[in-house]
Amino acid sequence: MRARPRILVLSSLFPSSARPQAGLFIRERMFRVAKRLPLVVVSPQPWFPGQGWIRAFRPHFRPLPASACEVQDGVPVYYPKFFSVPALFKGWDGAQMARGCRALLERLKDEVGFDLIDAHFAYPDGYAAVQLGRRFKVPVTITLRGTEVPLSRDPAQRCKILEALAGADWVFSVSESLKRHVVALGASGAKIEVVGNGVDVAKFYPLPKRQARSELGIPETAKVLVSVGALVPRKGQQRVIEILPRLLPRHPHLIYLIVGGGSPEGDMSEKLKAQVLRLGLAEHVRFLGPMAPEALKIPLSAADVFVLATANEGWANVFLEAMACGLPVVTTDVGGNREVVCRKELGTIVPFGAPDALERALDEALEGSFDRAAILAYARENAWERRIDTLVARFCEIAGGG
Repeated sequence: MRARPRILVLSSLFPSSARPQAGLFIRERMFRVAKRLPLVVVSPQPWFPGQGWIRAFRPHFRPLPASACEVQDGVPVYYPKFFSVPALFKGWDGAQMARGCRALLERLKDEVGFDLIDAHFAYPDGYAAVQLGRRFKVPVTITLRGTEVPLSRDPAQRCKILEALAGADWVFSVSESLKRHVVALGASGAKIEVVGNGVDVAKFYPLPKRQARSELGIPETAKVLVSVGALVPRKGQQRVIEILPRLLPRHPHLIYLIVGGGSPEGDMSEKLKAQVLRLGLAEHVRFLGPMAPEALKIPLSAADVFVLATANEGWANVFLEAMACGLPVVTTDVGGNREVVCRKELGTIVPFGAPDALERALDEALEGSFDRAAILAYARENAWERRIDTLVARFCEIAGGG
């Protein structure tokens, strides 16, 4: 065993030329590991004959990268295809993913070698990783990231999730709530370690509000809300738009910034824009589209409050990114949200599906005076370094390299 084990990251959700915004939170975490341990990424992409026809009316459906391999920050990222029927037979995806990756892993094992497979999401990625780990006789770790909650409602996929977790050598969870969820399903908690995500305080920091608002053409006197996330029902931008008319009498110059675009989950941008027009909010809602992480500090610095009325999250990095720019957070009591927004001075947690509570929380946040210094200090406490120390130590221990 080499002194610094080589990690093979397996994740179907990873940035590519076709989907530059996909899985940024995974790359952020694992490319920091790559600064200490050699790393290769395999990102299997679902494929089905004729899926190009589906893209004719669903442009964001399964776009394939321009090449089978890209190099990102010096790390090779491979994109093998695996057979996956759209919307059907999801219980097959794990085995098909393993089958689709097998030839590539044979080649990588011969050319560069790898000592551990690190999968992100228990199913189908974690299930495939366990199958591949057995074939190549290397240990496997799985990171739980939140999809385990909705997928476990399907009995077939729940069984596959539990099979994957039982077969893994170690499991990371980005939140305590997610660990509790899979333990309640029947997984062993003895080998599940909570390692949350962190924030890059060199990338996310507050700009002068006047400067940020000038760049976006926002008046200094406006009250500004901001959401960052894919434009899909789960993220809840529609739930915020719904209550804006009730906030306007008290905040007549309110502006709501929506950052994000379509994703593999879908694209409800047209529905959101139609909702804005129907409610007469054209002067109060601005769609900024998807933005590179380096640019996000501009709308975050221009805003007064960050809001995400989400239906499900594992550990939302964007909360820490907003806090690193000095913003209090208003969000829903789902997943690991309460673990991130864990103190009153950081923001407010409201019940999911309670528009009156969301309205009150936003009204109070817009009127309130949060301790900006305390929010910034909390973000700095959650910088990436400590998380990466834990991950690297565990990888070396499991792979037998230190």
